[in-house]
Amino acid sequence: MDFTLSAELIALKERTRRFIDDVVIPAEKDASTETEAVDDLRAYLQKEARTAGLFLPHMSAEWGGLGLNWRECAVVFEEAGRSLLGPQALNCSAPDEGNMHLLEKIATPDQKDRYLRPLVAGKTRSCFSMTEPAPGAGSDPSLLKTYAERRGDCWVLNGRKWFISGALGAAFTIAMARTPDMTNGEAPGGATMFLVDTNNPGFRIVRKIHTLDTMAPGGHCEVEFTDCAVADDAVLGAVGKGFEYAQIRLGPGRLTHCMRWLGAARRALEYALDYTRQRESFGAMLSEHQATQWQVADSEIEMHAARLMIWHAAWLLDQGDPARHETSMAKVFVAETVDRVIDRAMQMCGALGISEDIPIAMLYRESRPFRIYDGPSEVHRQSIARRVYRRSAGK
Repeated sequence: MDFTLSAELIALKERTRRFIDDVVIPAEKDASTETEAVDDLRAYLQKEARTAGLFLPHMSAEWGGLGLNWRECAVVFEEAGRSLLGPQALNCSAPDEGNMHLLEKIATPDQKDRYLRPLVAGKTRSCFSMTEPAPGAGSDPSLLKTYAERRGDCWVLNGRKWFISGALGAAFTIAMARTPDMTNGEAPGGATMFLVDTNNPGFRIVRKIHTLDTMAPGGHCEVEFTDCAVADDAVLGAVGKGFEYAQIRLGPGRLTHCMRWLGAARRALEYALDYTRQRESFGAMLSEHQATQWQVADSEIEMHAARLMIWHAAWLLDQGDPARHETSMAKVFVAETVDRVIDRAMQMCGALGISEDIPIAMLYRESRPFRIYDGPSEVHRQSIARRVYRRSAGK
C-alpha cells in the first residue's frame, strides 16, 4: 500500500479544509433542528460546495461527483468532518451517502432516475429503515419483525422501526422487511429491501425521539408501516436478498462514519491546543505542563493509528475486498478514539470545554452515539473474536 498522496489529492484536501474553515464553520451559528431551516442551510452550503468544486466527492462523474475511490474519500471526508455541517455541504453525510452507493449498485435504471438522481443532486434526503424496537431487529438483524406479503399485485408492509436517522423531511426510505420464501408460499424467507415514498399513506412518523445528539438532519425517528402497499417496482434488487445487500451498504458505511468523525476529533484537539497555549496556570502555560502534554500525545498517537486503520480498510475496499473484519476493527477503534480525544480536549479546556462558547461540548454530545450506531463496540468485538477463532482453527 502506497501512503503517498497525489498532488491532486493534497490540493483537494487543502481546498476542503479552507472551505470548511471559511464557509461551513461560520454557518454553524445558523444551525437549527427545525426541518425547514435545516434544509435551507443545507441547500446554501451545497450551492457553495458546488462552486468550490467539492460537491459529491464519493460519486462518479456520471452522477455529477468527483469520482474519488475509498482511499481518497478517507482524506476528503476527514477534512469535511471537522464541522458536522461539512458532510452535508458536500452531500456525503449519512444516511444519504450509504443509500447512494446502495442504489448505484443494485437499483434498476428507473429506480435510479426516480430516487438516486434527485438524491445525488441534493434535491432530496433519504433514510434507511432497519432498526426495530424490542423484540425486533437491533444489533441482531435476524430478529427482523417487519413483514411484507403479497396481496394481489402489491407488496404490503407492516411493522415498526425506530432510531431511523433522517426520517423527518426525507423523500423516501429504504425499508428492510421479512418476506416469505417465494418458492414455498408462506414459508419464512429472507429479508427484502423496499423503496417506500414517505408520502405513502401506509407510512407514518410516530415521533421524533429525543436523543443526546441533536444535529442529525431529520433527527432520529420512530416510524410505522401499516398496510403500506407498494408495487413490484418498489423492490430494491431481488426478493430475499436484503441481508446480502445490507452488507454492500453497512461495511463501507461504518468506515465513512469513521472518516468523518476523525475530523471532528481533530477539530476538538485544535481548540484544546489553542487554549492550552494561551492559558497560564501555576506559573506556566498549560501547554508546558506534563499532564497536558501527555493528553495531547495520547490523542495524536491514537488518531494516527485510527487514520491508518481507516486507510487500510479503504484500500481493501478499493481492491474489491469486502473488508468486513477490517471495517469492524476500524469502527470499534475509531469510535472509541474519537470519544477519548474529544473527552481529553474538554478536560484540557476545563470550564470553557463544557460551555457553549466553543464547540467541544457539542462535538462530545454528537459523537458519543457513534459507539452505538452501525453496531455497538461490543457486537463488533464479538464478531471480530469469532473470525479470529475460525481463522485459528483453519476454517
